[in-house]
Amino acid sequence: MNLIITCPRHLEPETEEELIDILGELGDSDVKITITNMSGILTAETKLDPIEVVRKIKEMLLDEPWSVRYCKRIIPIQKVIESKIEEIEKSVAELSNQILDEETYRISIEKRNSDLSSKEIITKIANNIKNKVSLEFPDKVLLIEILGNKTGVSILKKSDILSTEKTKRSMSE
Repeated sequence: MNLIITCPRHLEPETEEELIDILGELGDSDVKITITNMSGILTAETKLDPIEVVRKIKEMLLDEPWSVRYCKRIIPIQKVIESKIEEIEKSVAELSNQILDEETYRISIEKRNSDLSSKEIITKIANNIKNKVSLEFPDKVLLIEILGNKTGVSILKKSDILSTEKTKRSMSE
């Protein structure tokens, strides 16, 4: 998986169709989409760059707000690992060079079907990153998405995560 998609509960099949259409338009006719056992969550494996996919879907939304009806959030994932604190720590260490020396960061953890301790994960990761933390306006977000026994890790700019509602709202302002 290199994308996590959230949608309204019980609209997963419609969201899956919408994603197949959108990613097909963007050039991936062979995307693998999985409706997870967690209500309102799908994962996708696309051969396209996930961050680029989010950027292009944002452009589509600004052009035609009605073109995306079911996807609520689309989150690019750079690395998928087992949901173990040591694994998470290791993969963050591998990706942390994406945070430049002068950049600030924050750690965001979203847990579903997991009893791992967020506090423990944050403590272990933060001990290995020398940069300043900014909870309000970070340059980079170190995102840890725990979906049961699989975890997706990404280091992104806030703009790399798509919230269709926020994007549509920003157009009416």
